[in-house]
Amino acid sequence: MAVSRVWCARAALWGSAGPPGPYVARRLQFVRSGLAWGALRSSKLHLSPKADVKSLISYVVTKTKVINGKYHRFLGRHFPRFYVLYTIFMKGLQMLWADAKKARRIKTNMWKHNIKFHQLSYREMEHLRQMQRGTHPAIHDILALRECFSNHPLGMNQLHALQMKALSRAMLLTPYLPPVLLRYRLKTHTTVIHQLDKALAKLGIGQLTAQEVKSACYLRGLNSTHIAEERCRAWLGEWLQLSCSLKEAELSLLLHNVVLLSINYIGTRR
Repeated sequence: MAVSRVWCARAALWGSAGPPGPYVARRLQFVRSGLAWGALRSSKLHLSPKADVKSLISYVVTKTKVINGKYHRFLGRHFPRFYVLYTIFMKGLQMLWADAKKARRIKTNMWKHNIKFHQLSYREMEHLRQMQRGTHPAIHDILALRECFSNHPLGMNQLHALQMKALSRAMLLTPYLPPVLLRYRLKTHTTVIHQLDKALAKLGIGQLTAQEVKSACYLRGLNSTHIAEERCRAWLGEWLQLSCSLKEAELSLLLHNVVLLSINYIGTRR
């Protein structure tokens, strides 16, 4: 009795007492596949694209820190004396850059709101005072370090991702690119500036208008907005003296001069 009921139910479902035909079987298979795909998609609906991007960024940052740590340990083991100098230089450069950014923010706020030096807070006045006491490096002192910028550790092909990001910001370029593209763009940008420097040295700074001088300084990392024209010309002359002394393999030094020559420049007004 039970078997006959099952058979009758199947007959009612398929329209006959026999098994389903090929067409019906294919339709059933298609429906099963659709249901399975729908279940798979619904299981992934809770994932957020933003969460995926954050996870990827976190992974890249972690890997970069690991590689950077291995590189530092390699230098410490095989080149201990050089590693000490390298560490001091990099920490000093990072601190100098951070102090310069803070001083620039203070001066920009002074200019926008017409604030005088004596109207600043104690900490702001002290920060500017300490920055102005810093020494502006001489060209011969910078050129004495040229070998460090042609190979390890500060050569263009040896720069780490964090260094390239910081230098990109100094050059007013976006740092949000993969390391390969950051390196390529910094190389290209620095090469173009080096070529412009050679052409400008042939022309002579005296042939430039006041606006051209300001633009040339700004391109090379000096905020010339509040610097007198004669000071800008003097600074540009120092830059050209250094740039025209460098070979193509030493262009990393020219790139770092965006920071080294711009910080504590005496022509900057209060």
